[in-house]
Amino acid sequence: MEEPGHSERVVPAWRRRTAGERRWPATLAIAVTIAVQLSLPARLAMPPRYLLPALEVLLLLGLTAAAPGRIDRREKHLRVMSIVLIAAVSLANIGSAVRLIDELLRAKPIVDSAARLIVNGAAIYLTNIIAFALWYWELDRGGPAARTHGVDCFPDFLFPQMSSPDMAPSDWEPNFVDYLYVSFTNATAFSPTDVMPLTRPAKAAMALQSTVALATVALVIARAINILKQ
Repeated sequence: MEEPGHSERVVPAWRRRTAGERRWPATLAIAVTIAVQLSLPARLAMPPRYLLPALEVLLLLGLTAAAPGRIDRREKHLRVMSIVLIAAVSLANIGSAVRLIDELLRAKPIVDSAARLIVNGAAIYLTNIIAFALWYWELDRGGPAARTHGVDCFPDFLFPQMSSPDMAPSDWEPNFVDYLYVSFTNATAFSPTDVMPLTRPAKAAMALQSTVALATVALVIARAINILKQ
């Protein structure tokens, strides 16, 4: 005889209220981007050089102080601060990418060696991955705080565990590391892999990321090869 409730369907974690996601993975990723931005040469940084990194540090400290453990407070000012922080990271990196691409397209004298050029390009490429991971993390179903309350059942990204719940534990739900993986695969394959964008904002963000990544990689590698041949 079947036990009572045995046949009842278990609601997956990503559809119900759960404990808030831990903040430290996203905090660590942002700290890495700030360090990478400060490592770039002055000519590739947006002037004034330390304005955006300083803003990023202040916002990061504010968010960490407000919710140091888990992200479970659905407060508008906290989400605005988070979006402004991600926008600052993105703006700084876009500025660096534009300056680097401008140098390459205009064939301006490159003071860097081929190795240094590749390092600078890799720094911008890495920051691009982290910045878009943060955007995906903040975009999907209203952000991490909204996801933990299960207020939006329509996801912006379809993870394999959502379409095949039997292949994942009942307590599985996406966190920052999952969105970082999505960003990494999109930047390297220049298209979605196992995670599909469902909404127009998600598709637009992935298309923009692929464009920036492709332009950076193609131009940096081409110019580095040209320097080596000289």
